[in-house]
Amino acid sequence: MATQTYTVTGMTCSHCVNSVSAEAGAIPGVTDVQVDLASGTVTVTSDQPVDETAVAAAVDGAGYELAR
Repeated sequence: MATQTYTVTGMTCSHCVNSVSAEAGAIPGVTDVQVDLASGTVTVTSDQPVDETAVAAAVDGAGYELAR
């Protein structure tokens, strides 16, 4: 199991949380996604480490940006 937390900018509501959760959850190998709207963080749990570019692409697909 691998767990990584990322900061996402632009999330303001529950729709944002749902969008990011759905996109990140579709990454192959991801088993859980927890989004904390208050802190702007997304924690991704997966079978194997997930490439950060895949997470960035998923967040971008949801309409937000991964802070780097």
